[in-house]
Amino acid sequence: MAASPADSTAVKSSLFNALFSRPLPLYLSAFLLRAILLLYSLWQDANSPVKYTDIDYLVFTDAARFVSRGESPYARETYRYTPILAWLLLPTTWTAGAQWGPLAAKVINTAWFSSGKVLFAAADLVAGWLIERVLVMGTDFPAQEEKKKETEGEEKGGKTGGGKSNDGTAMAPSRARAFAAIWLLNPMVATISTRGSSEGLLGVLVMALLWAVLSRRITLAGLLLGLSVHFKIYPFIYAPAIVWWMDAERLADDRIRSPSSSSSSSTSTSSLFRKMKNFLTLPRLNLAITSLATFLSLNFLMYALYGQPFLQETYLHHVTRIDHRHNFSPYNTQLYLSSASTPLPTSSPSATAPLGQLKIESLAFLPQLLLSTILIPLALAKKDLPTSLLAQTFAFVTFNKVCTSQYFLWYMVFLPLYLPRSSFLRSKRMGLSALGLWVLGQGLWLQQGFELEFLGRSTFLPGLWAASLGFFLVNCWILGVIVGDGGR
Repeated sequence: MAASPADSTAVKSSLFNALFSRPLPLYLSAFLLRAILLLYSLWQDANSPVKYTDIDYLVFTDAARFVSRGESPYARETYRYTPILAWLLLPTTWTAGAQWGPLAAKVINTAWFSSGKVLFAAADLVAGWLIERVLVMGTDFPAQEEKKKETEGEEKGGKTGGGKSNDGTAMAPSRARAFAAIWLLNPMVATISTRGSSEGLLGVLVMALLWAVLSRRITLAGLLLGLSVHFKIYPFIYAPAIVWWMDAERLADDRIRSPSSSSSSSTSTSSLFRKMKNFLTLPRLNLAITSLATFLSLNFLMYALYGQPFLQETYLHHVTRIDHRHNFSPYNTQLYLSSASTPLPTSSPSATAPLGQLKIESLAFLPQLLLSTILIPLALAKKDLPTSLLAQTFAFVTFNKVCTSQYFLWYMVFLPLYLPRSSFLRSKRMGLSALGLWVLGQGLWLQQGFELEFLGRSTFLPGLWAASLGFFLVNCWILGVIVGDGGR
């Protein structure tokens, strides 16, 4: 006998309550997912020619080994990160003494070497907890539409719904955990972290930054912003959105514009000086000074310790980098050609940089930065800060000349904050189409990339380039929907 719709609904409700009504089931499930992947990684690395551990993790741990010897982490070729990351991974260099015996020493050494992966996996859990906190906070978001519906329901004498708390200002914890599970139980997120990618640490920093901003902890937000940009460059794109969001009315204690402030605002339209004065509020200056001081202090410290290699490898390298492997960007083929070109001798009077290479390295940043630091913040930040940060990150990754799977985590951490009132959730057909096309676009590219890198077949044209362009167009469509949702 087939189950009735009522029975099916009851089962779904029961599963929902079992997993999300309390924190323990969700976070325990997320922990077990990563623990299983970590144990599996040990088996695959030991028994398969295709290693589970990402090559980046070997770079990180090699750099930590150099630091443990009192040397520079940049003695390890291709280490392009802040020394802080190598410092955090110093436990991976620790080894057990002979007194433990061969078997125990092997187990302990393996555990120490894997401690960096454990750190990154734990960062995933902390980022998920912060996502839940931001959703439960309910300050300035997450769902103005839900608030309107709730108010309309109360006016009609109906019951308050939508998983809201009693005061109607925040998302209920159980529902917040359900959306946080999009990050916590995401197999892609868990796999990337347990392979040894450090993106989970950025997830913690960025989500803590958003939490601090929405909590009006401006000094803390400045510290986190400066640390985030030092750790990896891209979070600088959030500064314009946060500054634009921080208007005087939003940060006022009563958050209500008084008649005097309104008249002052109307008067200020006649004076550019007064507009600038009104814009340069104490909270905005506090954020700017604190974040800049944090960023510069860390950089001065690292430069004092490691000199020019720190600046070159951590920052300057990313301006001129040419990565053509595992790169989903439509610039991929041109970057490959540029990497294979032989520069003319500098002594030659006609020696000039190849025009194509110059264009890629110089002009690829223009649409990327225009969208992510100017147009999207101006359009969305005041209306919906979390969606603005998602759209900015999505645009930054999509239009970047180097686009790898790890970069997808940069914007995936914001998805649980955006999806509750997104078009993708309101329309299941649109949501499934977007997910299907996004996965299909990657699959087509990976198939072409596998033939190129593992089978040695030349798939650059038209296969690899067409797959890159198709994935780029899918991402542009998704970005358009996100921006449209945030602009409502």
